[in-house]
Amino acid sequence: MRSVVTGAAGFIGSHLCEHLLSCGDEVLGVDALTDFYEPARKRENLSRLLGSERFTLLRADLLKVPLETVFAGTDAVYHLAGQPGVRGSWGTEFGVYLERNVLVTQRVLETARDIGLRRLVFASSSSVYGNAETYPTVETVRPSPVSPYGVTKLAAEHLCETYRTAFGVPVVSLRLFSVYGPRQRPDMAFARLVAAAFTHRPFPLYGDGEQSRDFTYVGDVVTAMRQAALSPWSGVANLGGGSEVTMNQVIALLGRLATPPRIVRGPSRPGDAQRTAADITLAQESFGYRPGTNLRTGLGAMVETQRTARMTSAA
Repeated sequence: MRSVVTGAAGFIGSHLCEHLLSCGDEVLGVDALTDFYEPARKRENLSRLLGSERFTLLRADLLKVPLETVFAGTDAVYHLAGQPGVRGSWGTEFGVYLERNVLVTQRVLETARDIGLRRLVFASSSSVYGNAETYPTVETVRPSPVSPYGVTKLAAEHLCETYRTAFGVPVVSLRLFSVYGPRQRPDMAFARLVAAAFTHRPFPLYGDGEQSRDFTYVGDVVTAMRQAALSPWSGVANLGGGSEVTMNQVIALLGRLATPPRIVRGPSRPGDAQRTAADITLAQESFGYRPGTNLRTGLGAMVETQRTARMTSAA
């Protein structure tokens, strides 16, 4: 199977490329290596991939590169590229989110329609729900994002559904719930928390710590993405980790896996939902999604990765 992964150098994208290669796929990774966080980290994410004969990296801007050529002969396109982060989406940076999350997705969809793409998997976000009306949240609940980032992800998702219903583009939009694991983006909570435990620097916790998330391990997410690509089902589905955990519980667990981090508490930030919890019945029934990694195992993998990196740098 020949696959294209946009955002291939990112946290989830690099894990997805590795998973696809392990399944025997030929993978073309596309990434602009933007500076949302250090491009050096993204290059490090790619280091495990560049040695494979079945992986090719194309550094390109998706708004400029001829996508018809990039997608030609492809069995599946996994569209993960975009501008992440809730807090950065307020203010003058909104135009960047609009361009990278909405305009790029529309161009991908136009190309998918024009060339008759066989399969498109789009990485949406639980941020589209905001503070949801019910928990666990099913896909039929009315989305109500509480951040500009969530607004752009919902707009991109609506575009996917519009092209699916109007032109028959075979697209699956997966609403990802708080994905974590090794190589997580440095701005994300788990990455900052694990780093704080090893550097003895304070970890700023916004809110009382009772805000809860449906944390989902990256290995389970990328496995589900390929399952969705192989399935004939199209539509919108949640990908959650199967359990809801508060930040206070995460901090306590980390204290048992590594040095307890020093917590500095502050007020909640605009755009942060109080709670997320996914009903994953639709993904289970449609393409066999079964999250298999519990929080202790997944967080433990992040701790071991950080410990190994520090030992290597000290050697």
